[in-house]
Amino acid sequence: MYDFQSKLSKLGISGTLYRLYVAAIELGEAPISDVATRAGLVRTTAYDALSRLEEEGLVAIVKSGNKRIVVAEDPSVLLERIEARKQMLSDVMPELRSLYNRAKGKPRIRYYEGRDGILIALKDTLTIKGAQPTLMGILSMDELRDVPGLEEMEQFIASRIEKGIWLRVIRSRTKDVASIWPSDPNDLRHLRFAPGNVLLSMTTFIYDDKVCLISSMRENYGMIIESVEFAAMQRQLFEALWATSSDM
Repeated sequence: MYDFQSKLSKLGISGTLYRLYVAAIELGEAPISDVATRAGLVRTTAYDALSRLEEEGLVAIVKSGNKRIVVAEDPSVLLERIEARKQMLSDVMPELRSLYNRAKGKPRIRYYEGRDGILIALKDTLTIKGAQPTLMGILSMDELRDVPGLEEMEQFIASRIEKGIWLRVIRSRTKDVASIWPSDPNDLRHLRFAPGNVLLSMTTFIYDDKVCLISSMRENYGMIIESVEFAAMQRQLFEALWATSSDM
């Protein structure tokens, strides 16, 4: 019996919870007062603990007339609970590992596939902090037309303006698909064109300690790299290209 109790305690069923759970199993179906008596507990103490067991799916508490009846569930629910927690842990593991790596001084990298993933990465740029937030952007217009698409980009621009976020942006004339999104203080945008021999074939945003990368439809992904050193280097490269770019 001790070994059985010890193993259940490792699953979080110990002390009062253990006594009540075993009593509920032994009785099968009984009023709360009977389960409490069998477990050697007062009714008020038993009620709170039974509520916890009900949350875990180990018992059900149902009304029968004026009484509340405790019904023990099939113990196999314990296996189901463990499997559900394993799945939940698997789902959050990438974020947990990213937090762990960040705490260790390593960069945090988030990778998103497909059009929806690109939109997630793009919208993260709107989380930029600061009293006068300014994005640094390198836009490959030809690729953005395909994914996420000009309509989605217009919505992104509207959200950026609403949040008061300025954009300093560099584009390639050869990648422009139309005469849109010019320099405009009303749109909080300052546009420059890269030198003719510079082909910008990928969209990049630099903000805070992050760099957002948006691929073409061929590779179809969005990526966010959160790293103080990497963002600082990308910011310096942007400023160097900005200095050699022209407003017209």
